[in-house]
Amino acid sequence: MTTSIIGTGQSPYTRHPAAGLTTPAVLAGAVTVALTDAGLSPSDVDGLAVSSFTLGPDHAIDLAWRMGLKLTWLMQDTTGGASAGGMLQHAVRAIEAGDAKTIVLVAGDVMDSVAFSHLVAHYNRATEDHLAPLNMGGPNALFAMLTQRQMTDLDLGRRDYGQIAVTQRRWAGMNPDAVYRKGLSMDEYLAAPLVADPLGRYDCVPPVTGGDAVVLTTDQAGRARARVLSVKASYNADQQDGDGTSTGLRDIAPGAWAESGVDPADVRLASVYDDYPAMVVAQLADLELLPRNDAGRFLSSTLATGKIAVNTSGGQLSAGQAGAAGGMHGLVEASRQLMGRAGERQVDARHAVVSGYGMVLYRYGACATSSILEAAS
Repeated sequence: MTTSIIGTGQSPYTRHPAAGLTTPAVLAGAVTVALTDAGLSPSDVDGLAVSSFTLGPDHAIDLAWRMGLKLTWLMQDTTGGASAGGMLQHAVRAIEAGDAKTIVLVAGDVMDSVAFSHLVAHYNRATEDHLAPLNMGGPNALFAMLTQRQMTDLDLGRRDYGQIAVTQRRWAGMNPDAVYRKGLSMDEYLAAPLVADPLGRYDCVPPVTGGDAVVLTTDQAGRARARVLSVKASYNADQQDGDGTSTGLRDIAPGAWAESGVDPADVRLASVYDDYPAMVVAQLADLELLPRNDAGRFLSSTLATGKIAVNTSGGQLSAGQAGAAGGMHGLVEASRQLMGRAGERQVDARHAVVSGYGMVLYRYGACATSSILEAAS
């Protein structure tokens, strides 16, 4: 039995949420759009997974009740950028076990200035005890140091990272749902004010409000869908002793490719978690898509020319990071592409790889997930 994504949905991404907008409303909106896309109604749903930083004091069960859902399977994920892959992994197993037939995965947040400030100051105990007292205001400084190290290891410069920001902005120009769609030139990228050397304005993901959702069920012949071939996860891969230039994906990628039966050389579509350009490089390398000994050429040719289409929604760097929805954003985009529903930015790809990364502990992200999908009808 194969599980497939048959519908996707998004609550509008916005830099400044309307007064009175609530996180439950954002999440429910994304679910409603996804169910409509799948041709289903709430009564067809018997499983729900939720990821959100701002849903509290409510929980997944409260959201389910507010949406009128009667369920046989329920989960709540707290792994941020890795949440989509984590929820997908559990949902696939639940459907295979017969615990549910149709499951909706949803993630999102109302991320206004107050919510964002609270999140970066109280992200976890490590943040509260060691980073917040330094008045760092978020993870930019941590990832600036990581970027410096990666630049040395892979012989990269700011122009190389600019290829990622500029290319993704070009994709965003074809995505009506992206927050930032105006073209970005390399000169503009390089001239932007530094935030934390070597990170400039366009290297740092902008927080937005929004939500994303997908609908999962068993294979249904005769309809466009994104078949799930493999889902893998890695937690605490380096026990916070690594240098941050590799993620847990490095350990799980070989098994993921083997399980899926897909060769990474054949992949033409990738959605990787992109809170910073350096993390795009790290994940593509760990997924065996980017050669570590020739990273600069890959960025200037393979990525910039679209030979491998990376983050075709514009990614979070241009579409925006909607809190926990940042982990779901790439899964929604890859699924839309494989189902032929990406509009002007549609690419010709049979397979896609989606990666999640996140939950900064004392140094870098402790969680990583990979999902390999296949177009089917």
